[in-house]
Amino acid sequence: MDRERVKPQKKLYPTPALEKGLDILELFAREPGGLTKSDVARRLGRTVSEIFRMLLCLEERGYISQSEGDDRFRLTLRLFRMALEYPPAKRLASEAIPVMQEVAHEIRQSCHLGVLEGGQVVILSQVDSPVSPHFYVKAGSIVDPTHSATGHAILAYLPEESRAHALALWQNKAGQRLPKDLEKHLAKIRAQGYEERVSYEIRGITDLSFPIFDEYGAAVAGLTVPCLARIGQPMNMASVREVLRNASMRLTEKIGGVPPAK
Repeated sequence: MDRERVKPQKKLYPTPALEKGLDILELFAREPGGLTKSDVARRLGRTVSEIFRMLLCLEERGYISQSEGDDRFRLTLRLFRMALEYPPAKRLASEAIPVMQEVAHEIRQSCHLGVLEGGQVVILSQVDSPVSPHFYVKAGSIVDPTHSATGHAILAYLPEESRAHALALWQNKAGQRLPKDLEKHLAKIRAQGYEERVSYEIRGITDLSFPIFDEYGAAVAGLTVPCLARIGQPMNMASVREVLRNASMRLTEKIGGVPPAK
């Protein structure tokens, strides 16, 4: 899927102070090792005096912190906890864990649950495979929706207006054009009911994802297994597919959802 760079959309109602704070949070989200005041200022093209008060406020509110004797700030888990406390996400994550644990033990692969938020896929929860070695996507990860099985599974089953809005948000964040064959690919997913493809990122992984539906038949999440091909242990994708299909339907029922009409 070819993608081209586009200019970010012009903002109708600029809010400089808020945008500065959000820029800082988003920067820290990409830097698990932490950043000093000077690092933040340099990365954002600002002076230290411009970002000092912002960092102080974020630290006082518990969004970032410093270890004793370390001049680097790091994100705390406050944002992640807030996301999990959001009622729909909290209910979905709590209902999903037991189902995901059964899936992981039955197919001996890890699995994860992702939702679409602000033009990005956020991994809400994850369960490890009971065997080693295994591959997993950690909870709290941010994933490109146009470059992941989870994102595709969700996008394929969104109402047209919601999908257009999500993709517009993605374009504005990524500064890229949509993949040329995206609509064709999403139509294929709708026809077969799931996404299955070789991983965009890791060799030897086949990503399989089924949508989780709300009461209107729209996707609210994607339940995904990154299937790791182990030497001497041929993988029966048909069996994995059936287990994940059943799990996605069970989870849909648990949250009061229904599959869309054919």
